[in-house]
Amino acid sequence: MSIPQLPVVVIGAGPTGLAAAAHLVARGIEPLVLEAGARAGAAVREWSHVRLFSTWGEVVDPAAEKLLAPTGWTRPDPGTYPSGGDWAERYLQPLADVLGDRVRTGVTVTGVSRAGRDRVVDADREAQPFVVHAAHAGGREERILARAVIDASGTWTTPSPAGGSGLPALGEKAAADRITYRVPGLKDPAVRARYAGRRTAVIGSGASAFTALAYLAELAESGDGGGTHAVWILRRGISGSTFGGGTADQLPARGALGLAAKAAVDDGHADAVTGFRTEEFARDDDGRLVLVGEDGRRLEPVDEVIVLTGFRPDLSFLSEIRLNLDERLQAPADLAPLIDPNQHSCGTVYPHGHRELAHPERDFYLTGMKSYGRAPTFLAMTGYEQVRSVVAAIAGDLDAADRVELTLPETGVCGGAGLFDTPGAEQADGGGCCAPAPQLVQLGAPTAAGAAADEAPAGGCCGS
Repeated sequence: MSIPQLPVVVIGAGPTGLAAAAHLVARGIEPLVLEAGARAGAAVREWSHVRLFSTWGEVVDPAAEKLLAPTGWTRPDPGTYPSGGDWAERYLQPLADVLGDRVRTGVTVTGVSRAGRDRVVDADREAQPFVVHAAHAGGREERILARAVIDASGTWTTPSPAGGSGLPALGEKAAADRITYRVPGLKDPAVRARYAGRRTAVIGSGASAFTALAYLAELAESGDGGGTHAVWILRRGISGSTFGGGTADQLPARGALGLAAKAAVDDGHADAVTGFRTEEFARDDDGRLVLVGEDGRRLEPVDEVIVLTGFRPDLSFLSEIRLNLDERLQAPADLAPLIDPNQHSCGTVYPHGHRELAHPERDFYLTGMKSYGRAPTFLAMTGYEQVRSVVAAIAGDLDAADRVELTLPETGVCGGAGLFDTPGAEQADGGGCCAPAPQLVQLGAPTAAGAAADEAPAGGCCGS
């Protein structure tokens, strides 16, 4: 079978992966989507309780919508905000159903290479198809040949640890029964009982942490949540940017998240501990957790810990692929300068497509949240535009591939994490270039982006 007749393997049946498949079908190229979970959108389903901060109008891919339209599918109200569960059931699953046997679930990709060529061999390399090694849920192994590979597997399965050094803190693994790396779904009675009346540490400073703080404050104010209290642990100091962009955020629900976290602190449901880098999880005489900082500080004991310090890409199955990754973010080297949180201002990400996502291994692409490596604030609309450009390049339509037009909503927060990560540091102008310190607004039920980078769950920010 010649290379052009082989399918394009897409790793991951999340929002970006399924959108890639829809674009491939539109161009007459056969996709094969491999999903490790039991159903399409498996990662999204794990944060089904979290509401996105992007609207339906921003989380439906145009090519996917065209594929769905003939089936009688009705697009939800574009101005409303879906939960993760809504997104999975009302969009991702119908899309996977339309794609039919092009989507295989319960299949884990364990390796990608060139047929007959490890990463060392140059000779005739690009003339060889890709070979994708896959393991089925029942234990069967398979080798699949592909003309190109689009890795949209996301970062959901590899959350970052609590340790300030990027490695697990001492005792972190031993305390696994008291730690979660996801925003808890407090509507579930069993989960609610775990946190009700307890003292919980929330480690992190992004949208996921805002969501957790808002949820815990809501629990504290409920009839069954008396005594519920949060300890918000930040590696940086408090500044005008701590609670996000507020009303300056061009995604209003994302701005509201930070304001909900601010309300949790202002109303006494959470205490903020700043400049704290977790070094150890110790225990007191009663078995409660005591967080110890790199500077030797020991915090008051807590019952539970929610670690929301971001996610990182799993590159373990790509060891035979020639990648060009940024040394800091583990994102494609040409994309990294556009998204580096050490220097990025106001949430602006310049339009990018196949050229920024390319690697030395021709026709291999990291897309979706995985393309951002360790950088936060990924939006679904970014992933959709990425795969539109990438698929056009695979099809040989470079005019369309290079025509990348995407204006992303600004966060209303300026300055880079390199500055903000310094305890007590303020921006150079003392207040922020985008907006004054956010003011409290009244909210209804918390909306969120909660987990896959900053959104992964991520208010439309989830990309895998």
